[in-house]
Formats: sequence, C-alpha cells, structure tokens
Amino acid sequence: MTDQRDGAVDESCVLTEGPWTHRFVGANGSRFHVVEAGTGPMVLFLHGFPEHWWAWHQMLPAIADAGFRAVAVDLRGYGASDKPPRGYDGYTLAADIAGLIRALGERSATIVGSGLGGMVAWTVASFHPSLVRRLVVLGAPHPLRLRAAIFADPRGQFTASTPALKFQLPRYEHVLTRDGAAAVGEIMRRWGGPQWVAGPDFEAYAERCREAMCIPQAAFCALEGYRWAFRSLLRLHGYRFVRLMQKPLSIPTLQLHGALDAASLPRTALGSGRYVVAPYEWRLLDGVGHFPHLEAPELVLGEILRWAKT
Repeated sequence: MTDQRDGAVDESCVLTEGPWTHRFVGANGSRFHVVEAGTGPMVLFLHGFPEHWWAWHQMLPAIADAGFRAVAVDLRGYGASDKPPRGYDGYTLAADIAGLIRALGERSATIVGSGLGGMVAWTVASFHPSLVRRLVVLGAPHPLRLRAAIFADPRGQFTASTPALKFQLPRYEHVLTRDGAAAVGEIMRRWGGPQWVAGPDFEAYAERCREAMCIPQAAFCALEGYRWAFRSLLRLHGYRFVRLMQKPLSIPTLQLHGALDAASLPRTALGSGRYVVAPYEWRLLDGVGHFPHLEAPELVLGEILRWAKT
C-alpha cells in the first residue's frame, strides 16, 4: 500500500485482468472506464463509496454466464474514469449514466446500484426513465427518504451520516488519504456487517479500495458528490432536484437492504416504495451491512437475475 503523496499510485491499479474486457468510453463530456463481459441485454452496475468497479468483480462473470451483457463502470471521479473538478451534482451524475448507456450502443439497461451508486440509480430512473428497463437498488434509500431522515431522525440517520458530514470539511480528502487511506478502511469497517468485516475477504477488499482512493484527485472527487448533496439542501439547485425527484417512478424496482446497514439505516430506506408506481419489492437481508453484493453475493446474484429476467 502506498500513500498518494509519494506519486506511486496511478489508475493502472484498478485495471485488474480477468474474464472481462476493459474499455474507455466517452459520455457526457467525460471519459469513463468500463469493464464488461458477455452478450445480451445489458445489466449496468454502479458502485458506491468508497469503492470502484471492482465491487462487482464476482457479479460480472456470473451475470454474463446467465446470458446478459454485464457492464461495471467507474463513476465520475473514481478509479480510472476522468476526474474533472466539477460535475458531482445529481443532475450530472445521472446524465453520465444516461450518456453511457447510449454510448455503449444500448437503448436501455437494467441498472444495479449500491450505496452512492444506488442513489445515482434512483436519479437516472427518475430523470431518464426511457433508458432504464428495470432497477435494483442495494443499501440506498430513495434520495428524498434520505434527506427527510437526516432531519427527522437525529439519533438515527443523522448520527449514521456522521462520516459524510465530516466530508463537508475543507481539504478533508487529505485526511481520507493519510496513512495509505487508513480512514477508508475504518469507514468500511463501520459500515459493513460484522460477520463480513471479521471474515477472510474483508482486508483484501478494503486494501483495494484504499489503494484506488489514493489515485490522484480520486478522494477530492469522491467527496464532492457528498458535498453537493448537503450544500444543495439550502440552494435553489437542490430545491429543483427535490421537486423533480418527487415524480413517481414507472420503473419496476427491487430494493435490497442489509438489516445491519450502519450507513443508510433500514428504517430510512423502508418507505422508498412510495415513490414507485410500477411493480416494487422490498427485501431486508438479515446479518448484512452496507455492502450486500460482497456480504451475501450468491443471494444478491440470484435476486438480480430473477429481477432482470422477469
């Protein structure tokens, strides 16, 4: 593990070889790193914080083997994708994914998003519904549910959001990347379910996330999305976002949430279905924290395939 400041970490650290293909695709004015496997209807995976495309390395070959085109992307500012200083508002992040679906030659996709990627997935489905065939959300309340809970549940969701509140501090990215991004590992340990955190796979996965966060500018970009989310609460830009997100979703939606999720509390996520007028299912996963795709991969894989094939 190397510290960002010694300049030894670059984007090549996320270009891991495997039963997939790495590509760079232009969309919405930026260049995105995508990893894909298989052919068929597209299933597009959006990672959360503090991850990158590797979050889905177990899912890609399995989804491809089931007859789908499985694609994982490094979101704007993460991994090997472009890291512009701006564009981390909800509008632009959603437009990134909409542009990416088109750039990959598809008319629509099943979108699977976890954590922050789940929040983006909700927004894409709301702003660009014609491009989303089906939606699977892991560990991510509807954005309006999260906003409401931060204010209405001070001992619950507000307290759970403490790490993200710290992200508002100027130059906090330097704290995040200090000592080989040790803080990233601490956040993951706090958010993950205890069985997974104590298991054999956690440390190696956290190490990959820490290394990727030490790519120059990655930490700054990762925090900008959270900064916009909080700053927008008091701005017209944010008021417009809330108003647009209130439009009911017409996309069939499956919501999977860890019962032990310490980042987005289950009681915050519960009730997101009020924003969906299409078929909607909610499933609470016992013993699972904020990373269901890693903590219960076989269960999540089965649910994704069931929903995508319907």
